[in-house]
Amino acid sequence: MSNLVTPARFEPGPFQTAEIAAPGRALLELGVIIPTFNERGNVTALLERLDACLSGRVWEAIYVDDDSKDGTLDELMALSRRDPRVRFIHRIGRRGLASAVVEGMLATSAPYLAVIDSDLQHDETKLPHMLDLLKSGEFDLVVGSRYVEEGGIGEWGKSRLMISRFATSLAQYVLPVKLTDPMSGYFALTREAFMKSVRDLSKQGYKILLDIVMSTDEPLRVKEVGYTFRLRTQGESKLDSGVVIDYVVLLLDKTIGHIVPARFILFGAVGAAGVIVHMATLATALALGAAFVTGQSVATLVAMTFNFFVNNVLTYRDKRLKDLPEIANGLLSFYAVCSIGALSNVGVASVLFDRNYSWWLSAIAGILVGVVWNYALTSTYTWRK
Repeated sequence: MSNLVTPARFEPGPFQTAEIAAPGRALLELGVIIPTFNERGNVTALLERLDACLSGRVWEAIYVDDDSKDGTLDELMALSRRDPRVRFIHRIGRRGLASAVVEGMLATSAPYLAVIDSDLQHDETKLPHMLDLLKSGEFDLVVGSRYVEEGGIGEWGKSRLMISRFATSLAQYVLPVKLTDPMSGYFALTREAFMKSVRDLSKQGYKILLDIVMSTDEPLRVKEVGYTFRLRTQGESKLDSGVVIDYVVLLLDKTIGHIVPARFILFGAVGAAGVIVHMATLATALALGAAFVTGQSVATLVAMTFNFFVNNVLTYRDKRLKDLPEIANGLLSFYAVCSIGALSNVGVASVLFDRNYSWWLSAIAGILVGVVWNYALTSTYTWRK
């Protein structure tokens, strides 16, 4: 009798190749992607929970860490040494949950992919059912939802619940499929579905699920599975006002980004606010008896300063200048690269005012002359990192 073991096989999909398992080993079926940042107290606990709920499955965990400083990397190193199912990616100089998830998915060969947070707030016991739904061939994407039967939000405060509901309602207007919880960070999908979307992903912010759903040519076949959101027990929440900004930018990028870049839209919005600051400053200067050229020059400087600081927080938050030397150099750079636009601004406005155009119309004309120039140069030089 032969002692040879017949290798296991699976039929390859359009983005897969036939695999042959080593004798006696089953094929990898699930890659669990776990983004981490300062989660030392959670990574081992999550692995133990995955080990319990995925018993009998062939899976691996891909931790993607954004250069944690709390010892998370040491913990991941130790885990990967003693457990061959654990791998981790240490990212330096790049950050963001969406891009971390994409890198993790590209790093595994598993035909099915799952995303779960490292903070233990997602119910990992739902993973086997989610995987079985995908393996049935009826669905491309299975989403852990807090807003369907058997789902729940736990002990959220009123403000967080209101933000979540508003963001969900906003997404419903642009989504190609119906999702009760498009903000969910807990989901599983086939490799085919991921590969159909990956080249068109924005990879901005935290809402990678929304990005994937809106980046495929054809709507995905979606199933939602209810789960109750748990309270965080260790580590700190990464949720802040910046997440809301990232969410708005993502929606802009997925809806009109193919026509006008989302960053330019934000730059323009900040510029519009700068117009108000400019006009208020100019009106004040004129009311105090200043000459128009003097008032326009002062108003331009004030508006430029306002635009720099707001753009640093909003438009370029992923490249934000943080410490004092960076901010000082950035502000000087902003002044320098916008100097031509500013000179054109003052010159055009002055010419129009001398020709008896109203002061406010002259000012707006000057602003419009420099806006495109300002965007192009500041994107290149001020926020270049």
